[in-house]
Amino acid sequence: MDTGSSLVWFPCTSRYLCSKCDFPNIEAAGIPTFMPKLSSSSNLIGCKNKKCSWLFGPKIQSKCQECDPTTQNCTQACPPYVLQYGSGSTAGLLLSETLEFPDKKTIPGFLVGCSLFSIRQPEGIAGFGRSPESLPSQLGLKKFSYCLVSHAFDDSPASSDLVLDTGSGSGDTKTPGLSYTRFQKNPTTAFPDYYYVLLRNIIIGDTHVKLPYKFLVPGSDGSGGTIVDSGSTFTFMEKPVYELVAQEFEKQMAHYTVATEVQNHTGLRPCFNISGEKSVSAPELIFQFKGGAKMALPPANYFSFVDSGVICLTIVSDIVVGSGFGGGPAIILGNYQQRNFYVEFDLENERFGFKQQNCVS
Repeated sequence: MDTGSSLVWFPCTSRYLCSKCDFPNIEAAGIPTFMPKLSSSSNLIGCKNKKCSWLFGPKIQSKCQECDPTTQNCTQACPPYVLQYGSGSTAGLLLSETLEFPDKKTIPGFLVGCSLFSIRQPEGIAGFGRSPESLPSQLGLKKFSYCLVSHAFDDSPASSDLVLDTGSGSGDTKTPGLSYTRFQKNPTTAFPDYYYVLLRNIIIGDTHVKLPYKFLVPGSDGSGGTIVDSGSTFTFMEKPVYELVAQEFEKQMAHYTVATEVQNHTGLRPCFNISGEKSVSAPELIFQFKGGAKMALPPANYFSFVDSGVICLTIVSDIVVGSGFGGGPAIILGNYQQRNFYVEFDLENERFGFKQQNCVS
């Protein structure tokens, strides 16, 4: 599931192709695919169907050139979609399907993407963003929550629950033990999927890192601000923010030997060689949000072993993800930093809640 995008899509038809999709435990040739012709409830979305405009906007109907403008009856299909992600893309056709849950509850007319071609996105995505085509929007969820298990790159099969709340009206009741901060209004229509929160401070040890204001508050052009994205592997920071954070860690951990070769090879920084150390301590990292909510991360959520005896900060910047990433949020709170936190997206009350807990137990 991905809170940074909205469409629910899956590999589709026997002709599905996936480029650069040979990952550990995944063979591109063996990816399961959905076969629409075998489903009695599967139908292509028409060009004049309002759900077509969810992805393409209201002006899409003016491009339905094969449709009679005097009638809603039209056999022309909605145009193919192309979705770009931080590390890949997918393209296909929109379908209407029936979504069935284990308790036999069914949702007819559910919009899904039938992807025919993907790059580095092998097995589909459940979009949980803020747009109309997302799973929460289509189901009318009041809130949803998850707790990401710490896999530590070991491909272990452990998992935890994803909770979908369609409650009849929970009002303003808060979940016990959670700290909350309000979602911010999206600054531009260019990024309708994102969940923005207002990050006030980044605290490393006892030091409040002095961040330029323009990176904390999104501008009218969509640049700046902070979003919560379960689909981004690591927390991302624009280079000026990242440099301030990295330099503060380097300053407070100067007694450890810098692993320059590993830094050059991975692009991660700082990295420290701790192979000769009897014990290792890292300064605490805290994200403080508007309203006072503090997300204090355990060291395992921001430092990781990447080589024998070498640990690196698992926060990335333009250097790692590529220079073409700009033009959006300055800070992305990613998957790796959310591990072992119970996280709640309270859609009814427009707020983001969290608390640290063991997600396996």
